[in-house]
Amino acid sequence: MSSNDTTTTPDNPPPGTPPGAPTEGSAALSGLLRVLGAIERWGNKLPHPFWLFAILSALLAVVSWGLAAADVSADNPADGKTVVVRSLISVDGVRSMITDAITNYATFPPLGTILVVMLGVAVADKSGMLTAMLRAGVSRVPARWMTFALAFTSMVAHIASDAAYVVLVPLGGLAFRAVGRSPVLGIVVAFVGVSAGYDASPLITPMDAVLSGLTTAAAHTVDPGYTVTPLANYFFSIASSVVLAAVITLVTEKVSARQVAALPPDSGETATEDGADPVALDLRPEERRGLRRSGLVFLVFLAAIVVAMIPTGSPLRGEGGSIVESPVLSGIAVVLGVLFALLGTVYGRAAGTVRGSRDIPDFMAQGMREMAPILVLFFAISQFLAYFKWTGVGQVLAIRGADLLKDLGVTGPVAFLGILVVCTVINLAMTSGSAMWALVSPVFVPMLMLLDVPPEATQAIYRIADSCTNAITPMSAYFVMALGFLQRYRRSAGIGTLASLTLPLSLAMLVTWTLLFYAWWALGIPLGPGAPVR
Repeated sequence: MSSNDTTTTPDNPPPGTPPGAPTEGSAALSGLLRVLGAIERWGNKLPHPFWLFAILSALLAVVSWGLAAADVSADNPADGKTVVVRSLISVDGVRSMITDAITNYATFPPLGTILVVMLGVAVADKSGMLTAMLRAGVSRVPARWMTFALAFTSMVAHIASDAAYVVLVPLGGLAFRAVGRSPVLGIVVAFVGVSAGYDASPLITPMDAVLSGLTTAAAHTVDPGYTVTPLANYFFSIASSVVLAAVITLVTEKVSARQVAALPPDSGETATEDGADPVALDLRPEERRGLRRSGLVFLVFLAAIVVAMIPTGSPLRGEGGSIVESPVLSGIAVVLGVLFALLGTVYGRAAGTVRGSRDIPDFMAQGMREMAPILVLFFAISQFLAYFKWTGVGQVLAIRGADLLKDLGVTGPVAFLGILVVCTVINLAMTSGSAMWALVSPVFVPMLMLLDVPPEATQAIYRIADSCTNAITPMSAYFVMALGFLQRYRRSAGIGTLASLTLPLSLAMLVTWTLLFYAWWALGIPLGPGAPVR
């Protein structure tokens, strides 16, 4: 990189140009920034998701009143019954909203699942196990493998939910600098891996519990007995994590590395000293000891489950000796909660972060406090979905939509593409994956079920749409956070800098992940245990 290079670029704008502002040097980037700017302005006008669902509930009341007055109905091909729209603005509707409010919330499918899982994850997190595990994933990795190691560790990091951003993004800069590469590139790789690959992981994550619960609630519109477990997309998620890590590696080495190398000199590029970084790369001896012991306990726990399920009459098997319908899979939230709590405790005792039995419930309580915003949002979502189901509007929309698709000759693959495009665009402004799925799943899931598409397949295509554009939208709080970490190494970096570096990676992941799903669907490979793709 020549120190005499003074070319005007998005990262070296003319004097007086704000950092990250578009310049004449890149028409494509200027266009992108205008689009992102418009999305940011429009998205900022949206209310908090809690109020968004409250407003939607009010609109639903008005719509249901109008449809009921018009005697709108539809014949459900699943059971032959006629679905008639009922008005929320009626005696029965008002009574239902008041008397069923607590039941709607308490029986909301994702609520219990995510709470039980997070009790265990909180212990693993507060004990320091998850952070140590992520650091171990990229420590002492040879330089030639660093990009793939960091990208794949980003997929594993999803077990820590949003904490993955806080830990792994700065860690990415440290890891790349440790092997003599640009920390800017490391931050980009880590941020894209965590954000654009958010719904791909080789592990079961809290997001799996949330999505499966919402999908189950949507599927009940057509089949009240249908259950989607957190393992519903597990096979697809494992494959996705490996494929996406490979895509990130390829694009990073062929495109992003050249982009970073072409950046003009920056006075702040070496401004951050080692001691200023928030996360140390090397593990302390007690942390390594804790990871070794927790890893051993994990193997013993897994072996115990397998051995216990071998007898055909085992209580851990389902009816008729079924493994797919076993209590282990149907109650995977409990299994995961216990496992993470056990691993976190073992790690904490070895690392010195758990000093007594009181620490365990204290860690759980801290985790529950951090869950408070989600629990508040779940109340609004649970009421909206209950109203949607009670009025019959969701069923009528799904049936009429399915009939329209059939009349137009639209098949599953074409419908998948439509859902992918719609949700990808929405995701640019509504970056909360659970909120968006709560909004669209009551229509998409039952509509495709009537086209003989399993809910698990609809959920899998949603995962792609919910993830890839996270890395390019300024509506994401973590986009701003990643920019802040980037500016630690490059003071002139702005929105344009980060967007120009993440866009090629984001688009490559979107295309590749979509093709992977279509190949998966064409081959008829199960998406998870007992979860057919078609």
